[in-house]
Amino acid sequence: MNHFMKQIFSFLFILFSLYSFSQKKMPIIKASSKQAKIYEEGNPVTGWNISPETILDVFTTNKLTKTTIVKFITDSDSISFKIKPGQNKDFIILLNGKDSCFTRIQSPTLKDLSKLKPEFHDSIPLLINKENTIYVQAILNNTDTFNLNFDTGTTDLTITNEVLKNKIKSDIKLYNSSYELKIGKRIYNTEVYDAELTGHDTDGRFGWNLFDGMIVELNYDNSLMIVHSKMPKKIMNDKSYTKLKMRYFHQLFLAESQIIQNGVQNSNWFLFDTGYQRSVMLDNDLLKQNNFPTEKMKIIKKVMMHGAQGNEIPVITSNLQRLQIGKYLLKDVPAQILTTNKPIRGTEIHILGNEVLKRFNTVLDFQHNVVYLKPNSLYNSEYIEQKSSGS
Repeated sequence: MNHFMKQIFSFLFILFSLYSFSQKKMPIIKASSKQAKIYEEGNPVTGWNISPETILDVFTTNKLTKTTIVKFITDSDSISFKIKPGQNKDFIILLNGKDSCFTRIQSPTLKDLSKLKPEFHDSIPLLINKENTIYVQAILNNTDTFNLNFDTGTTDLTITNEVLKNKIKSDIKLYNSSYELKIGKRIYNTEVYDAELTGHDTDGRFGWNLFDGMIVELNYDNSLMIVHSKMPKKIMNDKSYTKLKMRYFHQLFLAESQIIQNGVQNSNWFLFDTGYQRSVMLDNDLLKQNNFPTEKMKIIKKVMMHGAQGNEIPVITSNLQRLQIGKYLLKDVPAQILTTNKPIRGTEIHILGNEVLKRFNTVLDFQHNVVYLKPNSLYNSEYIEQKSSGS
C-alpha cells in the first residue's frame, strides 16, 4: 500500500470512527485544563495533552497480554476502563464546558503466526563483536545494505545521522512512513528513526517489534539468529532452559530477575536490552526504595557513558555479589549504578545488558510472551569490566 492510499485509508477510518461515536452514547468527563494523565496498570503515569483540534485523539497502550485497567485523569474528573488485548474504549472530554474532544484508548491486537502455512524457520548469520554488539546484515528498500544491531531495548528501525547524511541511497522520510527491511529471507515493514549513536560496527539498530507474533532464537554457539513462525519442539522439550515471563513497558519488554548483596535480595523487573553493551544497570533511586545495600558494593570504576542521542550519563561500576536469572545464578557481576539521566526519562528501571545476556542461548517467544534462557559457551567468560580493571 503506497503512502497516498494509506492517507485515504486513515481518513476513512477516522470518518468511520466518528460515525461510531455518533451511534452510541459515549461516556463524558470534564476538564478545564488541557493537561491530563493516563495510568496504565503496571506502568508509570503518562502525560497527555487534550487536543480539541484533533478529530480523533488516540492513546495506544503497551502490548497487553491480559485484561488491564487504564485510567484517564483530567484536572477535575477521571474515567477507568478494563481493556482486553486488541480492544478500544471511546469517550468524550468536555473541555471548559464547550469543546468536545473525541478520545480513544486503543490496545494493539495480539499477533500470532503459529498457524501460518507453510510455517517458516529462517536462519540468519548473527555476529557479536568484542563490545557485545550483536548484529545481522539487512537490506532497506532493496537498495541499501546495512549492518544492524538487534536491540531489544528499542522498536522499529533507527539509522545513525552520519549514515543518513553520507551513505544512504534510499529516499527516506523519517518517523511517519513505512519501509521494507529484508532480514534473512523475510521482509519486515518498519518506520525509520534517526540517532547519533548505535552499537559498535553497525549502521543502526532494529527492535523487537518487527518480530511480534513470532519466535526469535539467538544461538551464540552457532552464530545464528533463527526466526520461527512456530516454536520448535526441541526447544519446548529442552529442560535446560529457564523460563521468564515478559511484561511490556513503554513499548519495550521486561523480565523478572533478582539481585543479592550481603544477604539482602531484591526481586524486580529488568529491561531486557541486547542493545546495552554492559552487564547490568541498576537504578540508584530504585535501589534506595528497596533498601538495597549499595554502599556495601565494592567500586570497580567510575566512567562517563553516552546515551543513543549522545547525552552524557555518569556511571559508577560496582561488584554485585549475585544476579539470579530464573534458575541460573551469576556471581560477582560488574553492575553499573545509575544516578542521573535515566535511559527512559523519568522512569526508575533496572536493565539487563548483553554482557550478561550473551551468556545464554536465548529464545524470545512473542506469541506467549516468554523468554527462554540456557547457558552457552560464553557463560563463564570474564566480564569486560573485570578485564579493564585488572581484577
